[in-house]
This record gives sequence, C-alpha cells and structure tokens, in this order.
Amino acid sequence: ILLLNRKMSVASLSRPGATRSMGTTQLPDYPIVNSFTQTGSNATENFSSTKFGAMPSTGTYGLHDFGVTASIIPEKLGVDTTGPYSGTDATGCPERVSDEFKEGNFQPEQWHQNNYNKYYQSFADRDNSEKQRYESKNLIAATDAQTKATQADVTKKLKQKARDIGYWKDELNREIEEMLNEDDLLCAEKIRLQKALDATASPLIIATDCLKNRERRQNIDNVHDNVEIELHKEVDLIQKVQLLLQKTIEETDKQIKLVRRAKHSLSKDWSDKKHAYKIECAAGNLNNFTTEIMYRDGVDNISGGVSPKDWAQKTHENIMAAENERMAGIQLRGLIDDILTDVANDQREQANAVEKAFATRVEEMHDAKRKLEDHLKKVADEITAQEKNIEDLKNAIRDKEEPMKVAQSRLEYRTHRPDQEQCDDAPQNRLVEEVAEIKASIAALQDKLAEGLQSRADLMQTRKELETEIAFKQDSLFIDREKCMTLRTRYPTISRLVGYQ
Repeated sequence: ILLLNRKMSVASLSRPGATRSMGTTQLPDYPIVNSFTQTGSNATENFSSTKFGAMPSTGTYGLHDFGVTASIIPEKLGVDTTGPYSGTDATGCPERVSDEFKEGNFQPEQWHQNNYNKYYQSFADRDNSEKQRYESKNLIAATDAQTKATQADVTKKLKQKARDIGYWKDELNREIEEMLNEDDLLCAEKIRLQKALDATASPLIIATDCLKNRERRQNIDNVHDNVEIELHKEVDLIQKVQLLLQKTIEETDKQIKLVRRAKHSLSKDWSDKKHAYKIECAAGNLNNFTTEIMYRDGVDNISGGVSPKDWAQKTHENIMAAENERMAGIQLRGLIDDILTDVANDQREQANAVEKAFATRVEEMHDAKRKLEDHLKKVADEITAQEKNIEDLKNAIRDKEEPMKVAQSRLEYRTHRPDQEQCDDAPQNRLVEEVAEIKASIAALQDKLAEGLQSRADLMQTRKELETEIAFKQDSLFIDREKCMTLRTRYPTISRLVGYQ
C-alpha cells in the first residue's frame, strides 16, 4: 500500500509544471518513461507488465527515467550537503551517506516478481490437480464401462460358440444317420449283383467295322469327330457290360469300406463336439456372482490351438468327405441298378446316338464341301486384290524417297554452321525427328509389303489346298453314307440285347 501511495504521488507530480517537495527541498520535473491506467477488470492483463501485482483501484502509475534523475546534482536541488544527507537516491530523494545500515539483497521488483511466481505456480499446480482429478474420474467410468461391455461381449461370443457347436453337432448327427442308411443300401445292391449276370457281344462287330472303314478317310478328314467318339463309347460300353458284373462286386465292397470309415470319422467328431458343447455352455453361464470363479494364473497364456476357421473347416471337411462317399455310393447304386435293369436300353440309346452322329456328320460334310467351294472362289478374288495392294505399297515406298532427301539435305546444310552456331536448336531436333519418322514410315511400309507378298503366297497355297480338300470330302461322304450307315441297319433288337432270344 505504501508503495502504491508513493507511486501515485510521483505520478501526480509528473504533470506539466508540477514540482515535488521533500521538506524544504523542491524537486523539478523529470520525465516519466511509461505510464498506464488500469482498473480491476484489466488488472490481470497488466499484472506481468507492472511486476507489482493487481490493483483493485483505478489510478495512473509511472516508471521514471532514473538515469536522468541521477544526473541532477544535490546543489541544484537545494539539498544541505553538510547535514546527514549528502545526495539523492535514484528517484531524487535524499539518501543517507552513512554506511551504518546495509542495503537489502533484492530490489522491490524482484520481491514482486517472486510473489508473482508463487501465485502463478500455485495456480498452475491447482489447475493441474483439478485436471488430474477430472481425468481420473473419467478413466474410472470409462474402464468400468469397458470391463462390463467386454464381459458382456465375451458372454455373447461364448453363447454364439455354443450355438455353432450345436449346429455342427446336429449336422454331424444327420450325416451319420444318412451314412448308416447308405451302408444298408449298398449291402442290398451287392446282393442283387451276385444274382444277376448279363452278357452281350453282338453289337461289338458292327461298331468295330465302322471304325475300321472310317480309318480309310484321307488327310484332315480322318478326324476324331463326334461319330468316332460315339463309336468308341459304344465299344467301351459293350466291353464294360461284359466285365461289369465281376468288377462291380469288388467296387461295391470297396465303397462299403469307405462309407464305414467316413462314418467312423463323423462319430468321433460328433463325440468331441458334444463334450465341447457342455464346456461352452458352462463357461457362458459364469458371471461375477458365480461361486465357481477364481483366479487362475497363466490361463491367458495358453494357446487356443487351431484357429476358428480351421476348426470349422475340419468339421466341414469331415462332412464333405462323408458326403462325397455317400454320393459315390448313390452313384454306384444308380450304376448297378442301370446295369441290372436298363443295360439293353443303354446300348440301344448309344446305338441311336451313333446313328444320329452319322447323320449329323454327313450333313456337316455336305455343308463343308459347299463352303469350301465358295471359299475357293473368294480366295481367287482375294489374290487379285492382294496383288493390287502390293503394287500400292511399292508406290508408297517410292513416294518417301524425295521427303527423305529433303530432310537429310537440310541436316547436311546445317552442319556447315560456324562455331557457336552449331547448336541443337528446335529446327535441328525437328529435322532429326523428321528423318526418324520417314525411316519409320518406310520400315512400316516395307514390313507391310513383306506381309502382302507373304499373304499372296499364302492365298495361292490355300487355293491349292482347297481344291484338294474338296476331293477329300467327296471320298469321306462315300465312306460314312454308303458303307457305315448301311452296315448299321443290321443292329440287333432289344430282345436280343437283354438275352431273351
């Protein structure tokens, strides 16, 4: 407060024409370095600038130019230099000459600065403490919510896992029942096979004769076409029917073993799923109030074993393997039933397929012969057009000679430029590009000319080959239509195929 009053007095003396007095001593005006007015509302803003703290009242405060004041000698101030005072302090006030009392270690500004630092440190520590308490409260709430949410999610996942295990357990049980049923059906088919025996060889001669006749087809016409495929199928079918009864019994025995092996794998997997289902249900029912819970150190470090994908994939593979074996058994039973009941119809259907293939092939041969004749005419016309194209390409190559000469002559002229004039300027670069473009054009035209010459040679070779192919088609038509199709009119009837006659 004393310091405030003192500064207010000093500030009031700083007005123009004002003087200060100390006893009988009159102090002249001296300049004020800085002055400001503050109120309680902006005291905090000016706190750091004044270094004297916030002031609740309104007033004007000044900082003096102590250098100017120190230059004022005591004689000019009218101070008695013979008394106990011999001069003035920095503010113009007389100072005691005696060294009886020591000066303080710090200045008032340092004292205020120290207080300011303590205020600021107190404010910073309180602010940091409040922030830490706020963050701690939020962390407690967040971790509690996270723990509850995580436990609920784990419980949900455990129940979902139990449902997944239950689903696979039901699928395994269903597949086991189907495998048991398939095992019984295969055993019944095996008994049927042991009672049945059919043999047929009469259509074999007709099929082999047709194949031998078609081997005399010439060149490309000796093709592995649909007729030949069907004839080979017919031969294979007849041979398989002759050996089928003996071999099918062996295949049936093998399939029964495979079905039972797959059923055993399913049964083991089903037993594991049943045990795991009980464990998952028990784990999912645990909560914070269950009496069975306790600390079990190290369990979080135990490996989970196979991945969820591999876990599901293993069961899926077992089911698919069993399903494949079951489908193989179904296919085998279907094959056995066809052999025992429809072998004659199968041979007849195959014979019909062969005859249909012959009819289609004869029609294709007629169509191919007609198209070859049309193409022969078109090739002759194209040979004429290609010859004209070759002549045009030769003329185009000749037309590039003069532009090439011009470009190269320009480049040669520019090589005679003196000294510094020899630079790679835009005309030089463009001339080089022009020469390269013309060379590329000539090369492209020459390539195209070579292609045209080759194309004409190919066309002339094609014309020769077309004429030969037309002759081959006529010979092939005779073999298929006149020989093979006539021979197949003697194919045996259904009654003979089933062995009734």
